[in-house]
Formats: sequence, C-alpha cells, structure tokens
Amino acid sequence: MSSGTVAIAGAGIIGCLIARELAATDADAEIIVLDRDLAGSGATRRSAGLSLVKGTTPLARQRSAASHRYYADLFAALPWLPGYPVRAKLVLKDGLSPEDAGYDADRATGWIADSIADDADRFRSPAHGQALWEVPGCHYADVYALTQALAALARPRIRFLEAAKITAMDAGDDPITLRLSTGETIAADQVVLAPGPWLSEAAWRDLVAPLRLRVKKIVAMHLERAPAPRDELLILDQEDAFLLPLAHRGQWLFSYTRLDWDVDPDSIAAAPGLTREDVEEARACLRPYSPALAAELRSGRVCCDAYSENHEPVIRALDPGGRIVFAGAASGSGYRLAPAIAREAVSLLRQATNDSQGATDDHQHV
Repeated sequence: MSSGTVAIAGAGIIGCLIARELAATDADAEIIVLDRDLAGSGATRRSAGLSLVKGTTPLARQRSAASHRYYADLFAALPWLPGYPVRAKLVLKDGLSPEDAGYDADRATGWIADSIADDADRFRSPAHGQALWEVPGCHYADVYALTQALAALARPRIRFLEAAKITAMDAGDDPITLRLSTGETIAADQVVLAPGPWLSEAAWRDLVAPLRLRVKKIVAMHLERAPAPRDELLILDQEDAFLLPLAHRGQWLFSYTRLDWDVDPDSIAAAPGLTREDVEEARACLRPYSPALAAELRSGRVCCDAYSENHEPVIRALDPGGRIVFAGAASGSGYRLAPAIAREAVSLLRQATNDSQGATDDHQHV
C-alpha cells in the first residue's frame, strides 16, 4: 500500500532522514521535502553532531542505540560521508556508574581514574570527588554537510523544494493543500511536520500548540586551538556539557546548557551573535576544569531547538486520520536521535495509510 504523495516540511537532518526512510519502505510514494531555506540550514547547520548511546528512560536509550547503529551502518556503507570517530572520557560524580547516568553500560566501560589529569593548560580536577570513565564507540558528524550529501543522494527519487516556505496548510482538504511562498500549490495525501524550532508558523501553529512545546536557545563555544590526534571528547555529565575536538575544522567546540527559553528562531537566525551572558556562562561552566581554556572562549555558534515537557522527542499524529504527523522536539539531540525519530514517523504514516485503505476495502464489501 502506497502512502501516495507525502510532503515533509523541514529539510533538516530529521526531515531528510524521514524522506530517506520513507523512500526505502514505500517504492511508490511521491516524496516532496520543503524548506524555507536550503536543506540543513536551520538548527542542523549549527549542530555539534555528537552521537553516543544515552537516555534517562528505557525508550530514550532504545532510540539512542537504534540511531547509533544506523549511523554506524551508514558510515560503513558510505565512508566518504563526513562522520568522524572520537575517543571519549566521561566525568561522573564518585559513586555513580555510567549506567546510573543513563549511558549504555555495554559502551561506557573500561578503566576508572580518580581524577582528570592535572594540566594547567588543559584540564584539572575539580575540588569535589569525581571519577573518569572511558566511553568507546562515539562519533561526531558535520551535520550540515551530511544533510546536504544525503539530499544529493536522494535526488531525483525525492523532490526537494528549497526556499519555498509553506504559508498555509488546509488540513480539512482531501488531499491536504499546501500553499507556498512561491505561489505554487501542492496537494499531499500526508504531511510530516519536521520544522525544528519553527513551531509558530501560521500554517501549523494551531495544530502544534496542543503539544505544549517550547523553544530554547542553544549556544556552543569555539576554542581556537587545533586538536591533536590524541585528543579526546570530554563529557561533563553533571554540567550537561562537553568539550569536543573538531579535527575537520581545526578547533574545539564547548557545548554547555544555556537556560534561555521561549526565544524566537527568526530573531536567532537573523542575528546569531553571541551575547556577553552567553560567553560568561560558558566560561563559568568550564572554569572549574580549566581556567586557561575557559578564558579562551571568545567565539561560537548560536541556534535554538524545540523542547518537549519531558525532553523526549515527539512523534505524533496531529489529526484523527493520522494524515499529519509531527516529528521533532528533540531537545537539542536532533542529530543523535534523528534515525529513530524518522523510523517512528514513517511507521505512523504507514499505519494511517493501512487503516485508511482497510476502511475503504471494508466499506466496499458491505
């Protein structure tokens, strides 16, 4: 049973993987991916692209593990894609195991050290007791370049309409009517909304509102030091932060938690500069581990993302017939969880198609 014409609103990593998954499972579906900008140019472009297996609930760990396996298979099949393995160390409070903190116990293994190596120019042990764990199997990706590459591989099987903003969606129509900023009108049997932080677009604002999602500012700082081959990712679990060597860019990235809620993604996109508060909070977070490195945090990247109430992704039908599916609110983990989100979204589409065609068949037999 074919899903017919499926329109995907949003050509970030989640939208592109949804299109890829749908194409793999429905050979007859007509797939159109639309974006207000170039593919991957929203939050995807500024993603740190870190992948490891972690989740605070069994479902979250399952999604994370499934996505991690997907990427491992993808990079093995297409080794020229921009994915990079990275060795990692995890800093935990004494008495906590990686499994206690939500990390995959099969991956977060190895040796434990009493403290971080004391090196004034790098890292030092904080005053409180902490343990250092080895976390094998991590990788990071240039998510913007990866999304562009996946879009290139998908054409012409999947049609991309870039810089074509959806200005209105008539969900009561059959098929659903999408009106674009270009003046074009598209008729779709099903629609997937993967808008990232653009939740308040007039075309779907009222449909998305009941999900009670919020948009939070995300900041990552750049450290202008070229990573050495031996350098590793350092995960600061208690601070929900990490210091990642971006060898392909010749710099480090320091991701930390910036609690600035209900921001406007258009304002962030129009003026993506760092504020003094952004820099001060980042330095305060890193300073206990390395005052020298904290002082060098002067540049970075700014974006935002949609968050759910429980910080779990939302993959849900927004209408009784299941013709409109929302997929996102990955709470800053869009890349890490995108494959699992894509698979669940496509499963919902297929279920709605089967239910609809089954109901039609039953009616014909009455």
